[in-house]
Amino acid sequence: MDSSAENWDPALIKLLTSLKEVQSDGEDVAFLSELLQSKQLHALVQAHNKIVANGKDDKFYPLLSNAMQVTLEVFQMLADVISVSKEYEELLSLLQKPHFQAILCTHDAVAQKDYYPHLPDVPSDADDEEETVKIVQLVKSDEPLGGAQSAEPIVGATIKTDEETGKIVIARVMHGGAADRSGLIHAGDEVIEVNGISVENKTPSDVLAILQSSEGTITFKLVPSFGKGGSRESKVRVRALFNYNSSDDPYIPCKEAGLDFKKGDILHIVSQDDAYWWQARREGDRVMRAGLIPSRALQEGRIIHERQTDPQTMDGNPALCSPTTASSDCGPKTPCSPNPTATALLPCKSTPKVKKIIYDIKENDDFDREIIPTYEEVARLYPRPGLVRPIVLVGAPGVGRNELRRRLIATDPEKYVTPIPFTSRPQKASEQNGKEYVFVSREKMEQDISEGKFIEHGEYKGNLYGTSAESVESIVNSGRVCVISPHWQALKMLRTPRLRPYIVFIRPPSRDRLVETRTSANARSTFDKDSSRSFTEEEFNDIIRSSNRINFLYGYMFDEEIVNEDLASALTQLLKASWKVQSEPLWVPASWVQ
Repeated sequence: MDSSAENWDPALIKLLTSLKEVQSDGEDVAFLSELLQSKQLHALVQAHNKIVANGKDDKFYPLLSNAMQVTLEVFQMLADVISVSKEYEELLSLLQKPHFQAILCTHDAVAQKDYYPHLPDVPSDADDEEETVKIVQLVKSDEPLGGAQSAEPIVGATIKTDEETGKIVIARVMHGGAADRSGLIHAGDEVIEVNGISVENKTPSDVLAILQSSEGTITFKLVPSFGKGGSRESKVRVRALFNYNSSDDPYIPCKEAGLDFKKGDILHIVSQDDAYWWQARREGDRVMRAGLIPSRALQEGRIIHERQTDPQTMDGNPALCSPTTASSDCGPKTPCSPNPTATALLPCKSTPKVKKIIYDIKENDDFDREIIPTYEEVARLYPRPGLVRPIVLVGAPGVGRNELRRRLIATDPEKYVTPIPFTSRPQKASEQNGKEYVFVSREKMEQDISEGKFIEHGEYKGNLYGTSAESVESIVNSGRVCVISPHWQALKMLRTPRLRPYIVFIRPPSRDRLVETRTSANARSTFDKDSSRSFTEEEFNDIIRSSNRINFLYGYMFDEEIVNEDLASALTQLLKASWKVQSEPLWVPASWVQ
């Protein structure tokens, strides 16, 4: 034993002493003796002892598991600071450093880690005549355990009757719940007893009644499912593109296990094992237990059904069961059946083509590229020093997006810049190339358009006009903030990993407020370029109608919405959005950061 043995753990010394008393020269004893004297084992035991000792002190437990979320809240607080001090600038610089933000993300990852032991899978060569049984004790808590029709707050799992055997089995284990944290209960495990009561010939409702009447510790006797260990938690994050309320969903297998969310919420998808129901948590939530949400396939089937039964709907909230459901080969499997199931919402082979909403014929090309918005996989994009994402203002004609762009640029013309448009129009003697317009030949401009170099273009009085992607990039690379207000159809060309724009939807207020505010401000109509006059009633209707249509078609692309009821308040919101883009890590399509 070397000189460092005096610092060894007493348990290791005792083991080594006992080993020396063994009268054997076998290879196993020699190997064990060498292992017990190894520096690696000694270091591991020291680390283990320190973790155990420190773990007894509350100060070593994480105070919170969402430090990054708290940092974002600090960013929002700093955004409201009017006077900027040296300390303010120093704090802002520190919080923006990638290494500091990486430390916070690592802290959250460690704080949320599951340290409970997990049982290994049952070996496939186990004796068939000997039934393996495991006894699991859990403390009753306010977490759901339910069957197909009902649920009770128990242990964070759902049960069902196996269709083939008639046995009660674990249908689903909710990530982050008590059952999941134990590492001892898995989907497919057969339930034999609950608190000493046999569940043979009982229904899920009977088992739930037993659990509901139980107090304190609950003991399960289970037959483990072969080859079905706990699944590793996924790291996928998605942005929800629709609102969801589990209490209103007739297809969810356990309403109490559902997770409600709103359009724009960031969800952490922890499990996609079920084809119909994913498990997820809202990003930043302090509740660690996951909840059920409809899978992408299930929600797409639901939206297709809604558009078939109510093709004129644009607000995203049509009646799910229309009294005039169209007949098809899949008719008996519609959600309007007496016993609805999630399977009925999934597309089948004879699903008819989705009906499209009828608009002006000249705009029907939008529907050829219409997508079904459900979830968009996202990742955090951290601010890049000297490279600010372009700010894109999109909205209906007459809503005021161009005026907001002009006012934003006026706050700091050196910082906020709009790209100079290109045109094939002949240059006038009083004009300077590159100042009001960049003048190019029609042939050159047509060639660049065909090569996809313009994010938008059009023709007016026989001359081409357009904005090039290169001009946007040149502003970004110069360290300034590019601000543009293109036609909404340009979003397809703009929203790319190359430009990474921050898209703000300028929405009008209600029609009554729209008329009232524009009339009191003596606003001039933007529909008639040849004369200065007020908006007409029909133009107000067009603003509302066009805004709804833009939101219906492109709402999944928007990073933020600003209601332009009052220009001053709308500008304040836009300035805050601009500051956020420059200073905070924001969620963007995952492909932008890969």
